[in-house]
Amino acid sequence: ARNHLGISEADGSRLLGHLSLLFIVFALPAGLIGGKVGRRATILTGILLLASMIFGISIAPASTLTSVLTKLPVLGEILGISIFLMIAGIAWALININSLPMVVDMTSAARIGTFTGLYYLFSTLSAIMGPISNGALIQLAGNNYNILMQFAPVTLLIAFVLMLGVKRGEATA
Repeated sequence: ARNHLGISEADGSRLLGHLSLLFIVFALPAGLIGGKVGRRATILTGILLLASMIFGISIAPASTLTSVLTKLPVLGEILGISIFLMIAGIAWALININSLPMVVDMTSAARIGTFTGLYYLFSTLSAIMGPISNGALIQLAGNNYNILMQFAPVTLLIAFVLMLGVKRGEATA
């Protein structure tokens, strides 16, 4: 954010707070939506929405992203990028809130612990490997951090295709 948009680290952190706040606010509605329209459809929608927001950030001019739209209590200045990040927070809630319940509903009661363990194993591995692989990608791109915003939608589209193959895990009444 500092290099591309010319904003301070503190403002960059505050902007990420917009994403986090909307994730938290939208957590319960995301679960309700997953129960009503289906977890798979909700996750797929979240993946497409998140990929779209990241892609939008990657192609929008810095002047658009840093334009002050309004000022709100608690949130402070709402910039153009804030809108992208808030929608990304909603998208992440659609994905994240419905993922573990879907995994748990894919198995028998006797194997819930195993499937939950696998879910957290791969979640943790991605948290470990993500920064390492992102750092390698940045180095390969000649220290161009913008490559992450161009590569992330590609990985999300791969997740979308893989998610199309998931046929179980919906909530049962």
